[in-house]
Amino acid sequence: MSEYQYYEFLAIDRPLDEDARAVVRSLSTRAAITATSFVNEYHWGDFKGDPEWLMERYYDAHLYAANWGTRRVMFRLPSDRLDPDVAEDYCVGYQVTARAAGDFLVLAFTSEDEPDEFDDDHTASLSAIAGVRTELAAGDLRPLYLAWLAAYGTWERDEDAFDRESDDDLEPPVPPGLRTLTAAQRALADFLRLDDDLLETAAETSPPLEVVTGDVTAWVAQLPATEKTHLLTRVLNGDAARVRWELLHRFRGHSTAAIPPRRTAGDLLDTAARRRTTRPPQDF
Repeated sequence: MSEYQYYEFLAIDRPLDEDARAVVRSLSTRAAITATSFVNEYHWGDFKGDPEWLMERYYDAHLYAANWGTRRVMFRLPSDRLDPDVAEDYCVGYQVTARAAGDFLVLAFTSEDEPDEFDDDHTASLSAIAGVRTELAAGDLRPLYLAWLAAYGTWERDEDAFDRESDDDLEPPVPPGLRTLTAAQRALADFLRLDDDLLETAAETSPPLEVVTGDVTAWVAQLPATEKTHLLTRVLNGDAARVRWELLHRFRGHSTAAIPPRRTAGDLLDTAARRRTTRPPQDF
């Protein structure tokens, strides 16, 4: 089987200037490079750059896929938009990592599997997934939970993925809304090979999103008038996206809901396995 690798980067918050593009160009002579994107495919050889270094300096999202089974997606967020300690709760070995990089937090989600009918068309994958970055910055932790769940789901395909003691690893806090994923979250789950039965099992203790969010209008109404004026001024001055991030993050932090009991990784995997074996046969 011939070698194939796909690299894509997106600059979302700030386009690359001419100097930055020159640095990136020095790492690849054949890549399609613009102020906001980098795309290249390798059928032989390899990319000379370091994706983690590029994420630290220039890019906000990255996707990598190889025909030997590796898939990886990375996101860079301002560290004041996602608490590193919160992200750490969802980290799993090399599969889900979070590290500080200056004023940013860089998340990396990795999926490994045996190559099987490899699809070498990933040109739309990152654009479909990149929306989870905005969701994370707004306080939506579903993408982190999906990555954690997909990491343990690898155990169903590879019995050596974890030690037996990992059966007792407790799941991180279950976010609301796992039954109603956004399009970007669904794309992330598919890219990380998250099994549908495992997701359905995990979603059993996830409350509906509307139960947690409550009444947005009532919450906004109680904000001080001076603060509303300040926020609207920032919107008119071109800071609308960041204002939205901040308000959604505060709103979700204000909302309250019952905390579901934490299950073990072994419980989740065993329940998902039973779900598969007891599902009624489908008519075709």
